[in-house]
Amino acid sequence: MSDTSPADPMAEPFEAQRDRLRAVAYRMLGSHADADADAEDVVQEAWLRLSRQDTATFHNLAGWLTTVVGRISLDVLRSRQARPEASYDDRLSELVVTLDDNPVPEDDAVLADSVGLALLVVLESLGPSERLAFVLHDLFTVPFDEIGQILGKSTAATKMLASRARRKVQTIERPTGVGREQQDVVQAFLAAARRGDFEELLRVLDPQVKLTVDTPSGVVVTLGATKVAAGAQLSASAAAQGRAALVNGLPGIISWGEDGTPLSVVAFTVVDGRITDITVVVDPVKLALMDLPDPA
Repeated sequence: MSDTSPADPMAEPFEAQRDRLRAVAYRMLGSHADADADAEDVVQEAWLRLSRQDTATFHNLAGWLTTVVGRISLDVLRSRQARPEASYDDRLSELVVTLDDNPVPEDDAVLADSVGLALLVVLESLGPSERLAFVLHDLFTVPFDEIGQILGKSTAATKMLASRARRKVQTIERPTGVGREQQDVVQAFLAAARRGDFEELLRVLDPQVKLTVDTPSGVVVTLGATKVAAGAQLSASAAAQGRAALVNGLPGIISWGEDGTPLSVVAFTVVDGRITDITVVVDPVKLALMDLPDPA
């Protein structure tokens, strides 16, 4: 819904940019439960800021608006980081979980949906600065020097941020055969966990891997391959009594109790042959919100 006034001389050029600006904001803020509303709020805030400017000095309205939307989105992301429990709880309700009887989708539409969902999840795992650099440059072709001005960083530092972010999303940008490759890495991790093979666990885990476990008493985060490998039995026990699943397009595991009650959902993010993120949900309240399939 637009709050611009037709009488304002900037209303028409702004409306011409609205869809693109909403797309920028959504890619920055997506996979959060309120992403659509947040993106619209960001765009409206950009309009309010534009309406207070002396537009006679504008040489590149599209560039100015992109910069403003980027800065506002960055503020929203940083605010979420300051309230990690709120961000995580909201995101859980958006998880899409399906049983994965065929790890490599043959149907193009299914594959495209999985890749799209996976991209949003991987973007959520990026830091605010990485996410801004990647989204604005790789998805919307904003020059690095302009992105650097938003971040308050040099052009070289901004390029490094985008490069680091790009490595994390490479896997889902190359969908052909990725499903099988990701599943193989996850299966290697689970097999090593069951055997207690610490060295093999370290081989398949990224050194900076992040393990997030949502329990009834709160969210517990573990960082680093050594610590995650030491506690890998949690994922292994889920796999022993669970089935392969796709969680927002990512390889995962669902496990149920003997009475059919969901016990856990585990999702893995695999980049360049290593696991970079593991999300484990064992909180019954959160599991009930996820509309999980029944066990076969």
